[in-house]
Amino acid sequence: MAGIYLHIPFCKRRCIYCDFFSSVDNTWRDKYIEALCRELEMRRAYIGGEQVETIYIGGGTPSLLTWQELDRIFSCIYKVYDVTEDAEVTLETNPDDLSISYVKALRKTSPVNRISMGVQTFDDNRLRFLQRRHTSAQVIEVVNRCREEGFENISIDLIYGLPGETLVEWESDLRVAIDLGVPHLSAYSLTYEEGTILWRMREEGLVYETDEELSAQMYFRLVNYLIEKGYEHYEISNFCLPGMLSRHNSSYWKGIPYIGCGAAAHSYDGCSRQWNVASIPCYIKGIVEEKPVIEREVLNLYTRYNDFLVTRLRTRWGIDLHLLRMEFGQQLYAYCLRMARRHINQGLLCMEDYNLRLTNKGVFISDSIICDLLWCE
Repeated sequence: MAGIYLHIPFCKRRCIYCDFFSSVDNTWRDKYIEALCRELEMRRAYIGGEQVETIYIGGGTPSLLTWQELDRIFSCIYKVYDVTEDAEVTLETNPDDLSISYVKALRKTSPVNRISMGVQTFDDNRLRFLQRRHTSAQVIEVVNRCREEGFENISIDLIYGLPGETLVEWESDLRVAIDLGVPHLSAYSLTYEEGTILWRMREEGLVYETDEELSAQMYFRLVNYLIEKGYEHYEISNFCLPGMLSRHNSSYWKGIPYIGCGAAAHSYDGCSRQWNVASIPCYIKGIVEEKPVIEREVLNLYTRYNDFLVTRLRTRWGIDLHLLRMEFGQQLYAYCLRMARRHINQGLLCMEDYNLRLTNKGVFISDSIICDLLWCE
């Protein structure tokens, strides 16, 4: 099995925290979609004829595309690739794009069966600060609208640790999210990425980062509250009701091959990674001339081992130690156990049924733990 990721880099405006590759110049849209479909055709052999069981359209803001533009893309995918009947097909959206007519068209004319919605917060003042285009009332209305039209698989994204945010305010966001009854929720700590408006505001002393202690309290409140409400914590930042995990994102964490099309999109075939140029004009020119502008990294044993650790330890399943030894040999197996011992003794990692995974205590500092287990030459 394999997955397809398509990057739609267009936005009406950029949020102050975003460092994903995107552009507010929508004049390229028609040529971009044409190039995207051409790339899908050119690269059909990349996944070696594997059936496609997940399709994810991300961005940017994919919901800026009309349903006719989406139809062009889906028609190409289903013509070129062998897509399973029960494929998970996700569209990232902004709430204010999901009008009644748009949701109806999505449901009736496209294979989209999963909506991923960028909400970030239910506080209208903070939404304006982040330069989001929607209000909290719109989110509630749109989630109910999607459900009425038959979309049951709905995910929302939230951000915690916003400037000046208190634990009580974060708890309020969580209560509203749970009251909405969405089956999937992703929550991320606000990061200050260099080059973003938010990063410059911090450098100028206009905003201040949430301190580590409060950020940790927010994270543990998130985890405990959602588990209390029946959600499964299946990945560091992801929660779902039973059976409603993101199949596409889970394939990344399980090392399943995927093809990424569009400017700045990444692909993985099990042996190498490659990524397209992060420029709309250069991307289109390369595809039109059948000389795609890409970079490629061939993965050796040690980089594959590191990838295995980074992705598996993010999940509730952790590292299957039998599989680790089989895939990477006794040396790296022994190395992993040796480096893990200190964290096991400190209660940050645990070993159960020959699986190594993060404990609740270890999840919040997962980056430093994972870093200790990586192979460094």
